Amino acid sequence: MVLVLVPFWTSVLVKCFAFTIILGREGIINSMLSWIFDTKIQLPLLLNLVGILVGMTNYLIPLVVLPVLSSLLAIDGTIYRAASLMGAKPARIFWTVTVPMSLPGVFAALLSIFVLSLGSFVLPALLGGGRDAMLSNLVDFYNRQVLDWPKASAISVVLLGMALIFAVPLALWRRRKV
Repeated sequence: MVLVLVPFWTSVLVKCFAFTIILGREGIINSMLSWIFDTKIQLPLLLNLVGILVGMTNYLIPLVVLPVLSSLLAIDGTIYRAASLMGAKPARIFWTVTVPMSLPGVFAALLSIFVLSLGSFVLPALLGGGRDAMLSNLVDFYNRQVLDWPKASAISVVLLGMALIFAVPLALWRRRKV
């Protein structure tokens, strides 16, 4: 649990600079690979999509683990015993009991990471290097550099629409389940 919460407690900016040290051309990963294979290795792990994916994964993992864990811990243990007494094997118990009862936590996690990744700005700007721009980076680009505010606001509305496309059906599904 500590390994999940430490990235959550650390600033995004601090994590970005830590990843520049880890993923850089002379970073820890490339140095370790060069030492293992006894040759100069410089994998491009930073300022591209790989850097963005590593940083976003590190940033969003706690927001997946915590809701899923809470929904798993809310499942009553007697349900597992009852399924076992009825002759269900562990794989069948997992697919017929655990998965359906943990879906609210999974959907909450998916919605939160989707909405947060839509609006993520710092991680793609620092780890992506500007070549792989996310929509929030495009809003910043059209707002501050090009000064095309109608285009920036149009992209912002698209971001809002994408968030609503996923949030509203999930809210309706949850209301129907309760």
